[in-house]
Amino acid sequence: MKKLVFLVFAIIAALGCSQAQTTPNTIAPYKITTTKDQIITAADLPKNKPVILIYFAPDCPHCQKLIRDMKPDMDKFKKFEVVMITFTDIRMVKTFENDYGLNKYPNFILGTEGYTYTVQRYYQLKHTPYVAIYGKNGKLLKAFENQPEVKDILAVTSKA
Repeated sequence: MKKLVFLVFAIIAALGCSQAQTTPNTIAPYKITTTKDQIITAADLPKNKPVILIYFAPDCPHCQKLIRDMKPDMDKFKKFEVVMITFTDIRMVKTFENDYGLNKYPNFILGTEGYTYTVQRYYQLKHTPYVAIYGKNGKLLKAFENQPEVKDILAVTSKA
């Protein structure tokens, strides 16, 4: 009997491990309020332009570090539409945008999804920042579930 119980638990554990989280191949169907007080969705993205989606929290030290690390290489991100989405209050997003000078970059869109958590659920997010890079065709090139190094992001973007 003990062997049978052990075998059942072993099978359940093996099945649980094989159910690995997978990142969807297309961008989340987001709807955000931007720092410019506009409502935009994924359908508003420019066609045939690669996208970097960053899910962040303005008070997250890892998110702040990622943006600080990106600043010296901002010219390398010009060909991308960079969409930064959070769930926090828009006032925090505006402060973040101003503190890091992101309003100087027209290809950066910052906004909040509020308490809908659509993007969080879509990607099954557990940490910020989350970075997903999509090619011109809208298909996922690479997703980083934990804070990536800028060199790793650039390695992917150079192929887009």
